[in-house]
Amino acid sequence: MSRLAGSQASAGRTGLASSRARFQRRAHEVRQRPWRLFGYAAAGVAFVLLLGWVVGFSPVLAVRHVEVVGVPETEVAAIRAMAKVPLGEPLARVDSGAVAARVAERATVADVSIERSWPSTLVIHASPRQPFLVVKNPQGQLQVVDDTGVAYAHVSTPPRGVPSVNAATTAALSRDALAAAVSVLKALPASTQKRVSDITVSSANLVTLRIGRTSVVWGGIEDPERKVAIMTALLAARPSVIDVSAPDTPVTR
Repeated sequence: MSRLAGSQASAGRTGLASSRARFQRRAHEVRQRPWRLFGYAAAGVAFVLLLGWVVGFSPVLAVRHVEVVGVPETEVAAIRAMAKVPLGEPLARVDSGAVAARVAERATVADVSIERSWPSTLVIHASPRQPFLVVKNPQGQLQVVDDTGVAYAHVSTPPRGVPSVNAATTAALSRDALAAAVSVLKALPASTQKRVSDITVSSANLVTLRIGRTSVVWGGIEDPERKVAIMTALLAARPSVIDVSAPDTPVTR
């Protein structure tokens, strides 16, 4: 019995020592946990700061190339020069809005957007204006106009397939006046456009054209579809003049 009692006492002491050791380990882990969390947090903050420095301030991700896409090769150098992108500036810190605004000042550019292509390229996406008509000014010079009424280039001969418009006065070269001329061409059916021999814009409120032997006073930009319908109906009588500038009260003579 004494041996059994001794074995039980020894086992009890061993279990007590084992429990005490586990308790001490847990207590140590509890005491160390805040320090480990603090260490993880400090490492995370240090990583974020390092990443921010690399992206925003270091030369590692700086601009080394400026690429211009979407326009003819003849436009690339001029657009790159207008963009004024400082090489060596961190790509993340380039003011893309300011770059786009500078490029948009070029008359031949219709739309522009900026893209960052990591690690070191700024891409300028530019869309060129497309010729819609050619206007001859009072001095006989030719200007190409897009479908919004913007005159953006001088040419010596009209581009093939682009209709011509005469500007009777310098006032006819305003954007509103040219937009009125554009509205006429957009409104006329293709079959009627083929019969047009002359379009003259005098102001934003006065566009005239000749269809066959009939002179048509179109007026301004308002109600183009209605004007076309009335003009087409009145052309059947082959009058010398049709005035649809006020489509509620058209006049023929």
